Amino acid sequence: MLQIWALDNIGEITQGADLADVVIAALDTPLLDGDIVVVTSKIVSKAEGRSLLADDREDAITRETVRVVASRTSESGHTTRIVQSRLGIIAAAAGVDASNTPHGTILLLPEDPDASARQLAAALRARLGVRVGVLITDTMGRAWREGQTDQAIGAAGVHVFEDLRGSVDAEGRPLVVTQPCVADELASATDLVKGKTSRRPVAIVRGRGDLVGSLDLPGARSIVRPPERDMFHTGSAEAYAEGFDAGLRATQSDV
Repeated sequence: MLQIWALDNIGEITQGADLADVVIAALDTPLLDGDIVVVTSKIVSKAEGRSLLADDREDAITRETVRVVASRTSESGHTTRIVQSRLGIIAAAAGVDASNTPHGTILLLPEDPDASARQLAAALRARLGVRVGVLITDTMGRAWREGQTDQAIGAAGVHVFEDLRGSVDAEGRPLVVTQPCVADELASATDLVKGKTSRRPVAIVRGRGDLVGSLDLPGARSIVRPPERDMFHTGSAEAYAEGFDAGLRATQSDV
């Protein structure tokens, strides 16, 4: 049976906080082997001192960006940038966020979410003597669909994919490409109990111990699709402009 619940009584996280101690202090029941601790990236960023003055937001987005995927300016004059960050993640504003942060500050994503997850998982395993996994999550939009969901941006001790390739479906047909990203599925599921406004940034998943393994398992960085296999590399307007410019250059070279 799958069980998911959020931890209460987690106060404001400040720079230097020991997140393992924070989680342990908030536990309402002991962790068991195979449990997965799912942590909102904001408290990881706060503990790691990844905050800036709010006046630096646009500059921060630019610094965190390695490639602009799409940029749109609304009638009100607000510009939204969908960018690829230095972590390889494609998201609005490179994950730079001002929600649920102290007034006048913004938060960057953790420097290395997989490393942060490994550190937390190792500390929990050592202090509690149980084999747990850790996921670090952030909220993102999805291509072609309105709204946002939580996704895994850091992972340790958890199989981020459930590889069903080579097995068969209920009708006995072979599965060739089926590889659910269970890390993202669990991230979204835990957001149902954590919520966005309830100040409950940590959740526990119990019942998927089959996904928990070595701390050397590939992290969430392995979820990011390599550029050579990315069929949605560029925003539609940007792709059109690039194609138009290429065609114009080719025409001019023929003249």
